Amino acid sequence: MSREGFKSGFVSIIGRPNVGKSTLLNHVLGQKIAIMSDKPQTTRNKIHGVYTTNEEQVVFIDTPGIHKPKHKLGDFMTKIAQETLNEVDIILFLINAEEGYGRGDQFIIDRLQNIKSPIFLVINKIDKVHPDELLPIIEQYREKLDFAEIVPISALNGNNINTLMEQITKYLEEGPQYYPEDQVTDHPERFVVAELIREKVLHLTHEEVPHSVAVVIDEMKRRESGNMVDITATIVVERSSQKGILIGKQGGMLKKIGSLARQDIEHLLGSKVYLELWVKVQKDWRNRPFNLRDLGFSEDSY
Repeated sequence: MSREGFKSGFVSIIGRPNVGKSTLLNHVLGQKIAIMSDKPQTTRNKIHGVYTTNEEQVVFIDTPGIHKPKHKLGDFMTKIAQETLNEVDIILFLINAEEGYGRGDQFIIDRLQNIKSPIFLVINKIDKVHPDELLPIIEQYREKLDFAEIVPISALNGNNINTLMEQITKYLEEGPQYYPEDQVTDHPERFVVAELIREKVLHLTHEEVPHSVAVVIDEMKRRESGNMVDITATIVVERSSQKGILIGKQGGMLKKIGSLARQDIEHLLGSKVYLELWVKVQKDWRNRPFNLRDLGFSEDSY
């Protein structure tokens, strides 16, 4: 559907791992569809978030952090991120003001050199640095690439997000409304539910577990009464020791993961949830193509 004066377009959010891409997306949308963690490479698939007003619709693509891959899952994540660069109307290159310029940024800038779409430099976490430190950061990046706009923000606190959205709208052209106005993502509920469970694993476990974790929704069914959803999910890890950590003493860790995940899932679905979690070991799943396909990581998955 299309109406006069209405603008729409696709915007890719790219950057090194852990610069705040998911935090930005969730803040713009006003609710959580992308999981957030202080651990890098949290996002594994393209997350499509839909922002709609009376004047515009912006479809955001939150990509996995672009990095040099260490396993087949890493190959998949990096390829997904790079493929979005030629599919969108605007690219937001998000950097962390605290970290400054690094080799990882140059890796991304090299891949942006021949992109014709407008590229914004979005400097995140400005609340963590003194304002006087911003100008040198801007100058350093400006020497590397001709950015259409440079916008400093704090994705966590919401500082300057309105300015960023105004700049995005300025560059969009008239176009159709691709999604209904109340839709915030084009991913199925099962995908978002699995991501919310994985987020709790990332928050609650130590360094040896997070990147070895995937979540599969085995069953998701609304009861006939309509006020309860039954969900059974399996958390997949690579080693027996990781399974032990996730289950915890007398099942305590798994109960905690389930309790925290259930709260977010109930908010997402708008109903009570009965959540049953299991833990399964699939050795070296991140390097096995057939395991990656089974767990949803394949080039034609999304």
